[in-house]
Amino acid sequence: MELPAPRPVLWPLRPTESAQVSTSPDGGQTVVTIRHAPLDQVTPEMLAWWYGHVPGTMRYAGATWPRYLVWHPLDHISYELTTPGHVVAPGARLHIKEALGRDPEKLIDLQVAVETVDQQVAIISKRVLGTSIVRLENEFEPYHGGSRYTTRLTLGDSTLLGSLVFNSVAHNRAFPAPKLAAWIRHHIEEIGNLENFLPDLVRHRADHEP
Repeated sequence: MELPAPRPVLWPLRPTESAQVSTSPDGGQTVVTIRHAPLDQVTPEMLAWWYGHVPGTMRYAGATWPRYLVWHPLDHISYELTTPGHVVAPGARLHIKEALGRDPEKLIDLQVAVETVDQQVAIISKRVLGTSIVRLENEFEPYHGGSRYTTRLTLGDSTLLGSLVFNSVAHNRAFPAPKLAAWIRHHIEEIGNLENFLPDLVRHRADHEP
C-alpha cells in the first residue's frame, strides 16, 4: 500500500535502549512487557484524556494535523473510531493502521475494542469468538510531576480455541518475530513522543474551553 507522506520530526525519537523490555512465554501466550523511561510533565490525568481523545486535530509544525499522525510522525497511517461518538470510551471500537519503520511489509491493520480508559490504565484488545488474539495494556502512575508508564502486549489466549487456532494466528500472522521487534521499537518511540507535545496540547485546549 502507499504510505502517507511522513510528517516533520521535531524531536529525537527515543531509542529502544531507553526502556526495559522483557518477553515471557506463558503457555501458548507470549507477554511482552515494556517499562518506559519516565514521561516528564505528562500526568496520568493527561494520559487518560489523550486515550479518550486521540481522534481530532492539533497544530504541529506550522500546520493542522490529525493527532494520531503527530503521535508517531513516521509510522502512523490512520486511527478511526468506528462506533458512534467522538470520545474513545469502554465499548468503543477502533480501526488502527500503522507501518512499522515505514515498511509496508510490517503493516498493522487491526480492528480492536476498547476495554478500559481511566487515570490508571488504557486497554484495547482484538477478540474472535471470545478468544483474545492481541491485548494491549497501558498502565501509568504518578512520578515526580510526570508518569511512570508500563506496557503489556499479550499475544494469544489460554482458552481451548486459542490453543487450537488463534494463538498460531497471533504469533505467525499478527506479530511474527520480525514484526514484533519492529513494534517494540515503534511503541517506545510513540510513548516517548507524548512528553514532547501532550502537555502543551492539554494546556492549549484548557485555555480555549469555556
